[in-house]
Amino acid sequence: MKIKVGFGFDVHQLKEGKELWLGGIKLEAVKGAVGHSDADVLIHAICDALLGAAGMRDIGYHFPDTSGEFKGIDSKILLARVVELLKKENYSIGNIDCSLVLEKPKINPHIETMKQTLAPILGVDITDIGIKATTNEKLGYVGREEGVCAYAVALIQKG
Repeated sequence: MKIKVGFGFDVHQLKEGKELWLGGIKLEAVKGAVGHSDADVLIHAICDALLGAAGMRDIGYHFPDTSGEFKGIDSKILLARVVELLKKENYSIGNIDCSLVLEKPKINPHIETMKQTLAPILGVDITDIGIKATTNEKLGYVGREEGVCAYAVALIQKG
């Protein structure tokens, strides 16, 4: 069995009047993320971690923001397509570990719902998903509440 690890990162601008989707769920927030899809930075980082582990480039390569097909798309659909790409190459997912960085809203009350939402799409147990959240201590674009970012690491196995 071959084990591989991938790393993903995503960032989106925040603006008032936009919806905030994180980890596949909609959160109540004054500001939401701006993007071609639903701008779910957590799912996008997970997609990049999985694709990177498999040596399959990145989310923008497979789902370009120049394509009308992906305009406003639910990122859970993109994640499901990434999982299918991995399955075609005989990969399975071992675990995912992620960190969200934003000032508001508080993420801790939503982590279990995010894990329950993502686990069936990824085909893993909810204990195989780690989601953490932190602020940027009022520093930089995240601290000024101009953006949100996420980091993810994925372990996959082939065979």
